[in-house]
Amino acid sequence: MLQVHLKKDREVPVQRGHPWIFSGAVEAVEGPPDAAGIADVFDAKKNWLARGLYNQKSQIRVRILTWQQETIDGDFFARRLRQAFALRQRHLSAATTAYRIANGEGDFLPGLIVDRYGNFLVLQFFTAGMALFKQDIVEALGSLDSIHGIFERSEGRVTADEGLEPAVGVLSGEAPPEKITIEENGYQFLVDIRRGQKTGFFLDQRDHRVFLSAVARDRTVLNCFSFSGAFSVYAFGGGAKEVVSLDSSMPALELAEKNLALNGFADAPGELLKGDAFAYLKEVESKFDLIVLDPPSLAHKRSDVDAATGGYKFLNLHAIHHLKPGGMLLTFSCSQHLSIDLFQKVVFGAAVDARRKLAVIRRLSQPLDHPFSLQHPEGEYLKGLALVALD
Repeated sequence: MLQVHLKKDREVPVQRGHPWIFSGAVEAVEGPPDAAGIADVFDAKKNWLARGLYNQKSQIRVRILTWQQETIDGDFFARRLRQAFALRQRHLSAATTAYRIANGEGDFLPGLIVDRYGNFLVLQFFTAGMALFKQDIVEALGSLDSIHGIFERSEGRVTADEGLEPAVGVLSGEAPPEKITIEENGYQFLVDIRRGQKTGFFLDQRDHRVFLSAVARDRTVLNCFSFSGAFSVYAFGGGAKEVVSLDSSMPALELAEKNLALNGFADAPGELLKGDAFAYLKEVESKFDLIVLDPPSLAHKRSDVDAATGGYKFLNLHAIHHLKPGGMLLTFSCSQHLSIDLFQKVVFGAAVDARRKLAVIRRLSQPLDHPFSLQHPEGEYLKGLALVALD
């Protein structure tokens, strides 16, 4: 086992429960420093602090698993996963068959994402240390009821930063079909877990779709970055008068069309438009009662934040211009590097430039199956505002 020794006075965040130790806090490493694996963490006086996953290739050198001197093995991960699954079983509606079982640091499983889509699980390993326990985790998840197959989608920038090669494919059981039908609050959706964004569906927007449905009656709705049309389905379900679904991906729009039909809204008034949301919002002349802005992350790393704020301001400024008096804007950021305070300031700046007054009627965050640790505020990546135009 590796031993990581911290510099003087750098132990306080660890003692307070923060799960990340950055390279600048490390004084020395005993053991093969280029190896990824389990490491014990000590302060400058050689007092034991915690145990976690070490990776020399990552700026986050250690991601803490436990503050107790317990063995990290298959039983450890089985216990953590059972605890996470029990939380979802206890609180999620039986009418919802797609949800997140493990949410990284929020479930004290850093670098691991487990999403359930009916009888299939999708796993993502985002840290080299967690990937070492892949088989243990697969075995633990295989004990869940009615699981037909486990599929991996470990890919993208985060895995590259950890020095991991992309890994996509079946880990256990059956290969998933091309499309899986899931149920969410009584609605049905086709999901492509092989190639769709994230793990196939935006599970973290479930509660906000319910909110949209509650305020959509008799309203004209613009759903920007609509992906597979989930917000649009809920809008029609809530009695929306018309819904325009805008996305840059034709496959996403084709899936949205199928999802609308699946829920009985094939002939509902509205449009499915292929286009860039930035250009559309700048050029369109139409006004809407309700606009949804749910863009992909514009700040993938901390150095992107300044540029991202410009993008968020542009989108919100032009969306606000297209709100009817009394209209509502649901606006989101899914970047962990952009705090809710900064996001609200950006939207405030957009409102000032648009010369319109808006009231915040609700702050929006992650649902219960996407928890974040109180000691790890970076885990609150999704933030949003529900705003009403007063003029």
